[in-house]
Amino acid sequence: MPPAIETVDLVKDYGELRALNELSLTVGEGEFFGLLGPNGAGKTTFINTLVGLVRKSGGEAQVFGYDVEDDYQQARNAIGLAPQEFNVDRFFPVREVLQHKAGYHGIAEDEAADRADEVLKRVGIYDKRNERFDWLSGGMKRRLLLARALVTDPDLLILDEPTAGVDVQLRHDLWDLVTELNEEGTTILLTTHYIEEAERLCDRVAIMNEGHKVTVATPDDLKRRGTDTIEILLESTPPAGTTIESELGAYAHEVSTSGDQLEIRVDDGGSTVPQVLHDLEAAGHEIADLEISRTSLEEIFVDLTRQEDRSVTRSSASSASGGAAGDDGASESEYDQTQEHDQEHEQEREQEGVA
Repeated sequence: MPPAIETVDLVKDYGELRALNELSLTVGEGEFFGLLGPNGAGKTTFINTLVGLVRKSGGEAQVFGYDVEDDYQQARNAIGLAPQEFNVDRFFPVREVLQHKAGYHGIAEDEAADRADEVLKRVGIYDKRNERFDWLSGGMKRRLLLARALVTDPDLLILDEPTAGVDVQLRHDLWDLVTELNEEGTTILLTTHYIEEAERLCDRVAIMNEGHKVTVATPDDLKRRGTDTIEILLESTPPAGTTIESELGAYAHEVSTSGDQLEIRVDDGGSTVPQVLHDLEAAGHEIADLEISRTSLEEIFVDLTRQEDRSVTRSSASSASGGAAGDDGASESEYDQTQEHDQEHEQEREQEGVA
């Protein structure tokens, strides 16, 4: 079976602004894959390329072996998308919205009605099936977007910021539901700004910045790239003039002292603690308490993205031609015009029943 998602040197240009910069990613079938990145990293552009709302400028993109442009219908039928923005027809009861969505994918009327009821029950809003979208609370609207993505029984579920703006209880309910779906075999691609969400749910995460891949790893592997801090409470304050750093080995990258408290930054706190205790006791210090704190995934995410060049990546085609880049105002204007065109294109596809 081919990968659920495979892109090779994927490029998307908006005029002179490169939103996706030779992005190569592989997501295995059945994987729970997270996509992290600051605003403007290209996450939503990447998703829109997969579902056909944006046409790529270069490279390759496939879903379960189907090219997202040449084999659009097969690729799109395999995907269920819960977008970040609400894009639901407000003039129909929510049950009819789901029936229409199923019908767009060739599902017979009776089966579409059964599926609509099934997914509404699964996301917990079956009792709202005859209400219009505008009458739902914010949390219920999020649940409806998920139900709409599930009504076609997709092999790949794409969730773009699914818990944005929802309360803690609903967030945990959605976590439980998508975990259950993944355990049943559905491949899930998740974009999120909640680092805790990615750490809890994802098998692997890709960090994006300025349209390209910074790294791909498991959350645990990412955390191991950081350092640990050993916090020690001594029985008494060291004598004046004592230099703790000189009493420790090269394993101590940084040492800070405040009275009877020490903070020692090391690569692996668990394996280094015995040596730290030995060295401190050999120097005459008595230990009252000790605690190890690990670098959080959020801290590592910030460090990785800070290392990247924040300058806008210009189109290589434009550079090759030797043409001078326009001023920032012109670039932003051209980008806005392209965005408006893509939004109009998206609305047209929705009206045609393929979005």
